[in-house]
Amino acid sequence: MTAPAPRRAAVLGHPVAHSLSPVLHRAAYTELGLQDWEYQRHDVDTDELAGFLATLDDSWAGLSLTMPLKHVSLTLADHVEPLAEVVGAVNTLLRSAGGLLIGANTDVYGIVASLREVLPPGAQPRSAVVVGAGATASSTLAALGELGIHDPLVLARSLSRTGPVRVAASRMGVEPEFLALDARQVPDRLRTADIVVLTLPEGAADPLTEHLAGHTLRPDQVLLDVVYAGWPTMMAAAWSQAGGVIAPGYLMLLHQAGEQVRLMTGYEAPVEAMCEALLAALAARV
Repeated sequence: MTAPAPRRAAVLGHPVAHSLSPVLHRAAYTELGLQDWEYQRHDVDTDELAGFLATLDDSWAGLSLTMPLKHVSLTLADHVEPLAEVVGAVNTLLRSAGGLLIGANTDVYGIVASLREVLPPGAQPRSAVVVGAGATASSTLAALGELGIHDPLVLARSLSRTGPVRVAASRMGVEPEFLALDARQVPDRLRTADIVVLTLPEGAADPLTEHLAGHTLRPDQVLLDVVYAGWPTMMAAAWSQAGGVIAPGYLMLLHQAGEQVRLMTGYEAPVEAMCEALLAALAARV
């Protein structure tokens, strides 16, 4: 009997050495018995992506894309799935049997799954604040739309750089409000929101903790901080101390990777095994 042809996948980005995607995908392959599958990481910048894609052969199943490749990949895919087109960001490239590259977005799935995992039973969130205005913020707007929130507040460090997320919001049919992070209304809006999603880099949201000092949150108010290193973040710790619910950043990483596994292999992702491997890897880093 002929042995199965090896299958390849990888995460691309710049920098990418910190990525835990290999831990997640390899754990899935082991649990699924996919011994002929391998998953690597490659440091690829925006001006190198087209050249890398040109080297892919039939052994490749797909690619996970991290920053700064989520926007440029839109222009390099042969076909972009509607959700990724609307959001304006591709974090997954699938290679079809005919060699076509299909752009997809699993970040939205990851955000929705993370929030639903921690929302109390029967909770019906109606208001949300998104902190940050990059590619992940656009995915967050789509995720909030799936949860029935179509008019979130977006807090941006620079309102002049919110163009892409405004365009994405228009395509989605959502109508967010935009404020600068230093606006006077920010403390009250943060403290009263049903859902707050932090999409800023590690440490960038730390100053927001002062808005929670001495205040009590409802037990159905949820904070998702997409940062998964150095957990808990200062904001997550402050939110929890104030009485709110936390969705750790690693949940989003886990669930978006699980959806990638499903799309690339055709099998349902073994999320529990992937989570165990991820938590072990995070603990080892600490």
